[in-house]
Amino acid sequence: MNDTTASRSSVLDEALAEATARYGARNPASERALAEAADVLPAGNTRSVLFHAPFPLAMARGEGCHLWDVDGHRYLDTLGEFTAGIYGHSNPVIQQAIVSALHDGLSLSSHTLREGPLAHEIQRRFPGMALLRFTNSGTEANLMALAAATVHTGRRKVLVFDGAYHGGVLSFGGGGSPVNVPHDFLVARYNDLEAAQTLVRTHGADLAAILVEPMLGAGGCIPGQPAFLHGLRALADECGALLILDEVMTSRLSSGGRQAQLDLAPDLTTLGKYFGGGLSFGAFGGRADVMSRFDPRRPDALAHAGTFNNNTLTMAAGLAGLTQVLTPAALDALNQRGEQLREGLNAVFAQHAVNLQFTGLGSVMQLHATARPLRSAADLAGADDRVKALLFFDLLERGVFLARRGLVALSLPFGDAQADEFVAALEAVVAARRGLLPTVG
Repeated sequence: MNDTTASRSSVLDEALAEATARYGARNPASERALAEAADVLPAGNTRSVLFHAPFPLAMARGEGCHLWDVDGHRYLDTLGEFTAGIYGHSNPVIQQAIVSALHDGLSLSSHTLREGPLAHEIQRRFPGMALLRFTNSGTEANLMALAAATVHTGRRKVLVFDGAYHGGVLSFGGGGSPVNVPHDFLVARYNDLEAAQTLVRTHGADLAAILVEPMLGAGGCIPGQPAFLHGLRALADECGALLILDEVMTSRLSSGGRQAQLDLAPDLTTLGKYFGGGLSFGAFGGRADVMSRFDPRRPDALAHAGTFNNNTLTMAAGLAGLTQVLTPAALDALNQRGEQLREGLNAVFAQHAVNLQFTGLGSVMQLHATARPLRSAADLAGADDRVKALLFFDLLERGVFLARRGLVALSLPFGDAQADEFVAALEAVVAARRGLLPTVG
């Protein structure tokens, strides 16, 4: 490290420390709320992704695409509940559906009249899901899809990809997590078909499934190249494994998800997030010969329990959202706004000649402290996280809320005016901090 680089690093540390101190001073009620919860929750936290130093904000309410924290600050919500909040906060159609369901009774101890119509609507959008079942989260959906694959094939190995996230116990950032479920995982580099081919040539006879996101979500919003994803389809066919497409995040990229855009036919698809109208939801489904194994009329049926799989509030909210709010036209318009917003944000970086970028597809994107081409999680090595931290705190001061890691996921109420507000805030922050940011050349 030369003297100039060392000096910039020291000044960056000082600027980040000052921004963090201002954040703490502006948010005493949030700090107090987390401290009080820490008596019973580790660090006051029960959802790891929400925590960041020195403490995360505690939100009091939301409306449209805005949030208010417990200290009274108002924010433009660009995070959209990590892609689950596509309807924004308190959509009136979904609100009314939930109220109606409440009047009918919360727990009816039986089948209800909304689960069938919701499943039909999902199948209409994802026709490859010939049969499907509901769960309570995308994590559960992926767990059940893997269980189905291992039973159907009689095999145990699962091919996954570095940087992928398929749920709290199926996380492969850095190659894996100590709390992952104990499948026999093979981990390949994302967007590297040759690496996947090598593993399949060696382990294909024992491979139950290839589990892949069409775009790395938590791994950095890095899109899967079409040739890579179609190549995985061919590899699964060659060795008799099931291709499981995790569309928990990418399902929002079109009314039929990323698979419709790419004309890609998985054996199983997993869903979650917004399909429950903002409430807990997941689903897995696909080929009839695989999913019929869960048919309880069969003497050898696979069990799949879950007290809240068909809970009345989620069924009502999900059905109302899909049939009355999230039309194909509304979804296409949202993703077009996302494309335009990402172009506008990246234009700010280009104008100031700084090595930062937003990657992603449609209405989902992520900030990176590097301008190099990104094809896999490994390409993020060496990026300075302090830069993202500084921009995060600076944007909060200007009333723009996003994930600490830089994730942005737009909601339907997020319109052109909000996009302009976001771009203007980023322009002001980058202009003020340009001397601390990595520059071109």
